[in-house]
Amino acid sequence: MPNGENWQGDVLRDLRAQLDEPTWSAVPPEPALAAPVEPQDRVPAQVHDRIAPAQYPPPTPNPPAQQPQVTAQRTPDSRPTVDRNLAALGRKPRGGEPFAAKAAHAVWKNVSSSASREVAEITKIAEILQQPVTTGRQIAVTSIRGGAGKSTVAALLGTTYAHYRQDPVLFVEADPALGSLPIRLGAETLRWTASDVAEIVKPQMSLLDVTGYLVQLQNNSWLLPGSQGQIGAMLDTRGYQRVMVALRRYFGVTVVDCPTLPAEVARVALSAAQARVLVTPATLDGVASTQAVLQWMRGLPPHVIAGTVVVLTELTAHPGLDVEAAVRTLRSLGTTVHVLPYDRHLAAGGAIRTDLLARATRATATRLAADVFQLSQNRH
Repeated sequence: MPNGENWQGDVLRDLRAQLDEPTWSAVPPEPALAAPVEPQDRVPAQVHDRIAPAQYPPPTPNPPAQQPQVTAQRTPDSRPTVDRNLAALGRKPRGGEPFAAKAAHAVWKNVSSSASREVAEITKIAEILQQPVTTGRQIAVTSIRGGAGKSTVAALLGTTYAHYRQDPVLFVEADPALGSLPIRLGAETLRWTASDVAEIVKPQMSLLDVTGYLVQLQNNSWLLPGSQGQIGAMLDTRGYQRVMVALRRYFGVTVVDCPTLPAEVARVALSAAQARVLVTPATLDGVASTQAVLQWMRGLPPHVIAGTVVVLTELTAHPGLDVEAAVRTLRSLGTTVHVLPYDRHLAAGGAIRTDLLARATRATATRLAADVFQLSQNRH
């Protein structure tokens, strides 16, 4: 596995070594001269005249040098993110919270004296999210199992950064096993995938060249999908490294939707990222698995667990777990823990509309984005 601290430098150093190798001539070496052989029996002159000269085959011309074959990259066809027949099955998006809850909060906001504190907190969070960066920040989002809400959390994080920041934001779907990130982001069609771009992208490309292979989203954000809605070629660690090294300098923040642990690409992404988000369902088995992973992380360099945030996702309105006790247990292992509350809009699937999210969901996503971004600033 590449060194997690400086694998970008290892890749660039290997490329330079290949370019510095001398180019050798294709001319074959001259044959060695044979030693003269003394004749054993001298042939008389009259016999020599009657011997026919030896017949030698004509010289064979050297074959022409073969030119290296350059295989042109095939341009894939655009495919809809969701089959149109299936897209027609979706219902009208629901709001994240009932209307009565929204009305009660509006009344509370008008009569409560804590409204000013809420505004002050939002202002403070906005200042954190708008901090400039010297190099692009990479935030890796992963989980231990499927269905934990990993792609949903990645979409919420990247959407929050794109809303508050001026520099472009990139979503990378490093999980090609039919991930849901493009659906969550509302992408209508997909063409180039991460595996395709890994064979094309070069460090000398301009931003205009790079964005031609990406899916443009709202608020100056872009998506590099992992598949076209079909099971395709898996993205290996070398391809992932090539993509991230080449794209990092164009985007202020890159949110990576990683495969579930312990996949090799997920390990490389977690090691190279400046901040990590571990998503787990708010269930007993989910908390137990997360506790085991955090105990394993404590044996790694200190910055790994210090730069990790755990997100407990409530998949039902009434989880069968003491969530507050679970948060205390996980925090005792030295990590930050956030709880993403149950949201009717998120539970329905489909594209995320921030205007339909519950107030508590928006507040949690904003605080989570600020904490993760601040952790990413602590590691260079």
